[in-house]
Amino acid sequence: MKFEESKVLQHLPKQFFANLVAKVNAKAATGADVINLGQGNPDQPTPDFIVKAMQKATADPADHKYSLFRGMPRLKQAAADFYKREYGVDLDPEKEVAILGGSKIGLVELPFALLNPGDTMLLPDPGYPDYLSGVALAQVKLELMSLSADNHYLPDYQQLDSKVVEQAKLMYLNYPHNPTGAVATPEFYQDTVKFAKAHHIGVVQDFAYGAIGFDGKRPVSFLQTPGAKDVGIETYTLSKSYNMAGWRIGFAVGNADMIEAINLIQDHLFVSVFPAIQDAAIAALNSDQSTVKTLVARYQKRHDDFYAAARKIGWEPYPSGGTFYAWMPVPKGYTSEEFADLLLDKCAVAVAPGTGFGKSGEGFVRIGLLIDEPRFTEACERIGKLGLFKK
Repeated sequence: MKFEESKVLQHLPKQFFANLVAKVNAKAATGADVINLGQGNPDQPTPDFIVKAMQKATADPADHKYSLFRGMPRLKQAAADFYKREYGVDLDPEKEVAILGGSKIGLVELPFALLNPGDTMLLPDPGYPDYLSGVALAQVKLELMSLSADNHYLPDYQQLDSKVVEQAKLMYLNYPHNPTGAVATPEFYQDTVKFAKAHHIGVVQDFAYGAIGFDGKRPVSFLQTPGAKDVGIETYTLSKSYNMAGWRIGFAVGNADMIEAINLIQDHLFVSVFPAIQDAAIAALNSDQSTVKTLVARYQKRHDDFYAAARKIGWEPYPSGGTFYAWMPVPKGYTSEEFADLLLDKCAVAVAPGTGFGKSGEGFVRIGLLIDEPRFTEACERIGKLGLFKK
């Protein structure tokens, strides 16, 4: 017998990163020395103290049982304590914290936890491609907020179509921003709260890169804004701050109604996260954050090294304020996809075409700062030999 996928699955977007990995692997299979700048996977190991906390927890028989459906209270308390200590934000651990098996789960499930089929949500363009998965699964309407360098890759709420705004019920933001590295300001978040209240739009701020800011400037949490909890939530992942990408652990914090919706849908989808992983997350959040500071310093050096190497060949980056990415313009005469294919074919350098993050990503490629300096220099030297940039 043959079984067809449901219409919902048939309408899922193509997995952009899977296609990118396939291209890189095909080039590497030819024997080429590929320098992969297209990835977004942290390259450093999880700090040893977190690994040891996990090892200890896995030996505890109490952690071998089903987890509590809504996560361990002590992890929710650790998340609340973390936000109080790091951002000065007060949270009720039971009503304003939801445990996630990685923040992607929350971001994909939120549209069908909060919206009905046919409802409208707003997404940033360019933006994280997997936001689109939640749109398709929830069968909701999508309206894009076009972002540009002219407005520092922040949405201009005054430029949005008034009919779209009145229909919208949910909006996603992501700062520091993937793929551009743009950062939000307190003033922007104040405008966001005002806009959301005026039009009754729920806000979801994806704070995946919240720990990673450059030049001594720390990214701002949306929840630091007066009134933010009235209109929305923030999702946080341990993937980037603690190199725990494969562990799949994160949380959402903020508006109690939205948190309850997440908890309710997860009651039916999951039995929370393996308790030992939750114990490891507690160790990470309750630590002195010295490993995070060391990691941010590493990304700062890589940022500086890559920018210097790129400028040597006349390739001027967008001034990133955070994340571990560089947003680079494509030379005239090429689309983002064409330029990315050219670099892989002629230079054995892999980059992510900007159009993989939305139509407004055209004209750029994303570089992952996830290798060390000598390879950045080599990659830029290879690209420089193409003679596409003016020094």
